[in-house]
Amino acid sequence: MAKTVEIYTDGACSGNPGKGGWCAILLYGGNEKVLAGGDPDTTNNRMEVYAAIAGLAALKERCVVKLYSDSAYLVNAIEQGWLDGWRRNGWKTSGKQAVKNKDLWERLTELLRAHAVTFVKVKGHADNVYNNRCDEYARAEIGKL
Repeated sequence: MAKTVEIYTDGACSGNPGKGGWCAILLYGGNEKVLAGGDPDTTNNRMEVYAAIAGLAALKERCVVKLYSDSAYLVNAIEQGWLDGWRRNGWKTSGKQAVKNKDLWERLTELLRAHAVTFVKVKGHADNVYNNRCDEYARAEIGKL
């Protein structure tokens, strides 16, 4: 039976584009692992997607994952089928424009095949302790750049 893991993610950016930070907090069996990093020239959306990639990439075996994010861009791309549509349309949006952040979406697609992932949208900057902590870590990473 696969392990069940919760992952909370967030991304932040100072300027958009600008300096960015991301964080993923993994929870399993009473244990917690915090991953965080930054990029000197990025966008908020890239940091949001990268946080999910980092969290999923840290898993060493197939897991059942609930991934929590305050990013409508990330959650809707999965839960509303945008990602599937982009792939079917040769990485073009419904408006025939090139999909932004294709490199990250391709990597996320690989990781989604490796795990059973459900995405959950949480309200940002509200009362979710782990989302707020992710935001703090992501913003701290910006300060390191």
